[in-house]
Amino acid sequence: MSTDQDLLTRDLLTDPYAVYDRLRDTAPVHRVVGPDGSPAWLVTRYGDVREALANPLLSLDKRHALPGGYKGFALPPALDANLLNMDPPDHTRIRRLVGRAFTPRRVEQLRAPVRRTADRLLDALGPQGSADLIAAYAAPLPVTVICDLLGVPDEHRRDFRTWTDVLVAPDPARPQAAKEAVVAMLGFFTQLLADKRKEPADDLLSDLIAARDEGDRLSEDELMSLAFLILFAGYENTVQLIGTAVLALLQHPDQLAALRADPSQLPAAIEEFARYDGPALLAIRRFPVEDVTIGDVTVPAGETVLLSLAAANRDPRRFPDADRFDLGRDTAGHLALGHGIHYCVGAPLARLETRIALTALLERLPNLQLDGDPGDLRWRPSLRARGLLTLPVTY
Repeated sequence: MSTDQDLLTRDLLTDPYAVYDRLRDTAPVHRVVGPDGSPAWLVTRYGDVREALANPLLSLDKRHALPGGYKGFALPPALDANLLNMDPPDHTRIRRLVGRAFTPRRVEQLRAPVRRTADRLLDALGPQGSADLIAAYAAPLPVTVICDLLGVPDEHRRDFRTWTDVLVAPDPARPQAAKEAVVAMLGFFTQLLADKRKEPADDLLSDLIAARDEGDRLSEDELMSLAFLILFAGYENTVQLIGTAVLALLQHPDQLAALRADPSQLPAAIEEFARYDGPALLAIRRFPVEDVTIGDVTVPAGETVLLSLAAANRDPRRFPDADRFDLGRDTAGHLALGHGIHYCVGAPLARLETRIALTALLERLPNLQLDGDPGDLRWRPSLRARGLLTLPVTY
């Protein structure tokens, strides 16, 4: 065990992979301070992280946390009864229901609409020759797709992006902003569900309401929380993956040239994008239901365990020369989208959106280049989410 009381409030915001390299070499488990100042245990090595992700003794349910421990971002009950806070059997029941929206067949039906959205956004770039690719493309694409899937009206989509951005990376100078965003989102979902009950449509949210109202399979809080999670995670993870994938290609022109020469490599390339610089630095915090041994450390029941997906995916014990970006790498077993029963339910959609977003860029912007010094890029000030605030490009 190693102790670094300041770790999660200092170095990880500026250079996460260098920090994780050091931690993996030092010890498998580290005693750290969580984002809210409470103690936690940080796990960084691939084998330990993978095993812990599937360990039923590590609960996502906050009721297993010790008083005063780190529990993650606080949400009202109506938004907190979601898959990220649940264990079986409730987790199994709700995941089975929402999983129907992300089957390979249903996701494939979205291919044409996603490509139309990508083309429309690229059309809007026009001939000006430069843009912020996050604001103009990587962010609006997944927002449009997930809002279409759930049936969110167009006039609310800009507000939703603003609220989500505030929750992903709260501004310390504006502590009330996150609370205001939560209140606004709660009001938004309350009204949206009421509207869908009055006028059901051919969308996922109407289907979820019917499942709750007719079969009584979802409580009201579960229904509201599920809608929130699908919108929040469906936007956040995909925009970040698209942004970091484009950046990785622009910083590795040999790999970009290889992908242009053979676009059939793109599905495999997406797995390397996710492994190399994925959208989540940390998995959702967990709480041992009894004392559990991770690596060479026994973690007492109820304490907080943080599993570093980013550190695991750069572990040379599992991926040789792990800090090298290589589209030809065998990425089998990467943990960017989780592992076990909590594997990302929306992974098929995230992969489809990323593939289409990159395909459209490669086809339509052949001279795409980074505009400026990579060292000047701004990243989300988040210890959990890995994403660019902006990505200035020329084309």
